[in-house]
Parts: sequence; structure tokens; C-alpha cells
Amino acid sequence: MQDTHISLAHGNGGRYMRELIEELFAKYLGNPELDVQADAATINPGDGQLLFTTDGFTVQPLEFPGGNIGSLAVHGTANDLAVAGAVPKYLSLNAFIEEGMEIAVLERIIRSLAEAAAAIDVKVVAGDTKVLRRGEGGGLYLATAGIGVRQGATMSIGNIQDGDAIVVSGPVGDHGIAVMLAREEFGLQGDIQSDAASVLNLTTRALQFDGLHFMRDPTRGGIATVCSEIQRATGMGIRLQENDLPVRDAVQSVCDMLGYDPMYLACEGRVVAFIEAGQADDLLQAWKRIDEGREAAIIGSVDRNIQQVIMQTELGGERLLDELEDDPLPRIC
Repeated sequence: MQDTHISLAHGNGGRYMRELIEELFAKYLGNPELDVQADAATINPGDGQLLFTTDGFTVQPLEFPGGNIGSLAVHGTANDLAVAGAVPKYLSLNAFIEEGMEIAVLERIIRSLAEAAAAIDVKVVAGDTKVLRRGEGGGLYLATAGIGVRQGATMSIGNIQDGDAIVVSGPVGDHGIAVMLAREEFGLQGDIQSDAASVLNLTTRALQFDGLHFMRDPTRGGIATVCSEIQRATGMGIRLQENDLPVRDAVQSVCDMLGYDPMYLACEGRVVAFIEAGQADDLLQAWKRIDEGREAAIIGSVDRNIQQVIMQTELGGERLLDELEDDPLPRIC
């Protein structure tokens, strides 16, 4: 492929588009189920109930410490299936490419996407490519759909019970702050890496506990938003302990300087689990035995005697965590 930048011709259905698909997308995403000439894919997921999800990705910048929009698309879609109790199997991929994008950058992103998918044995089996006029996009948007096979009990907010413990698999806010620093909008620098990663190892271990009631990956809006959704859906309150919340010192420092609250910042490789209190320590230890969960922590509990999401502060006071209204960091996923 001789071109160095995307042109409108790469989206017109002709030779340039065919070469882009064959020499870049199929080069990295090729597998027996992917037929770039077909309009639909035949998949064989095996026995089990199928779960289906869809997602879109518009992160800026396209590449950030710890990942890029390609790996993020795989992790974000597959993680939605994993926390629902499924093993991710198949993805579709729609790429909306802005005219003028460097093909070398696009190739890095698609290579990263392919590597992330291969690492969790997920295949891209269908896709589409569109080219937007210059100035009509952010370089690259990705849209995905994902199919997985259920591997455990049904995860539902309705399963959550009074007294359930809340366990988070690792430090919060890494992704949001990593993306913010990569934008160089505030003149700050740091070595914070996004936590964007697969959570499949975490969810697989969690599903071994019969007291597990619900899991969620705290992406946009962070843990506070997850807790607010649960409070509204169940009518039960959430009591969190600030002392127990895992936040990296560097993330907390940036939050302190810029007025962010890590409770509302996106994570892209963490799981929040709601589990019977008597099994919480066992889940915690199960997670701590694997790399993805080394810094897991029990951060609170469900309490039907309150009607809000309440944070017990380090100083012994309480503060309410309201539902997110303004997005502190738009386009972080």
C-alpha cells in the first residue's frame, strides 16, 4: 500500500478502499470467520446462552499512555460482556476514518486492536469502513458489536441484596487522568498509564462464587456513577469508605490540583463486584493472587437504611456522591 494518508477515495467502494481493507485491516484481523467479500458472518459460538453488546469509541487523543483507540475498543466491548458473565467470542468493527489521517497511525491502531483481541481469543468477524471529509471527525471513530457465551449465573442489579460488600479490582481513575495528561491541555506531565485492559481473568474468578450478585466495569462516570445507578434501581443506599478506596498518589495529586474527584473518573480495566459479605474476603484474595487484581480492595457495602450514596471521609465525616451531571473529561473512551 503506497498511500501515506487517507483520502476520500479510500471510502468510495473502489480500488483504494479494497486495498485499505485487504492490506491493512485484513492483514491484522484475518481469521477463518472473516470474509472481507461477504456481507454477513457465520459464527459458531458453541453451547451456551449468547450475550450481545455494542459500543462506540471517540477518545482523544487516539493514542495515550497505556493504549490507543484500537485496544480500547476491544477491551471496552469485551469487558461489557465479561462483567455480564460471558466469555467474549466475536466482534464486529466499523471504522470511521477522517480524510487526511496518516496511514501509519491507522496501522498502529489496527495492529494494537488485533493484538488485544488475540490476547483474549476474540475474533473480529465482520466490519465496515467509511471515510469522513476532513474536519468532520476526530481522526478516527470506531464502533463495535460483541457476542459472548454466558459462563455463569445471570448478573442483574435486581440480585443485589442489603449488606452486600462492594469490591473493586484495582486503583480507580487511571484511565481518565492518563488521557487528560496526554492532551497536554493543562501543562502537566506524568507517567500515569491507562488501566485499559481485559477484565476476563477477574470476572472468571468472581463467577466461581455463588454469593456474587452483580458486576460492572466503571467506565464513564466512574464508581460514583455505578453506585448511583444501583441506588436508583434498588432503592437501597451505598456506604463507601474513603480510606479503603485505592487511588494512586499521582492520580490523586492531579485531581487535587485540577479539582477532579477520582470517584467520577473513568476506568477501563477494573471491575466493581457486589457480593455477599461473607464471601467478600475470599473474592478479594482470589483477585489479589492474579496480576490484574493485586491492588483490589473492599470499599463499602449496600445499606437499605439509607437512600443515598454516602462516602465516609478520612476525617470521619460524610459526603454525598450525587449523580454525575457535567462530564469532567469528555471523549475519554
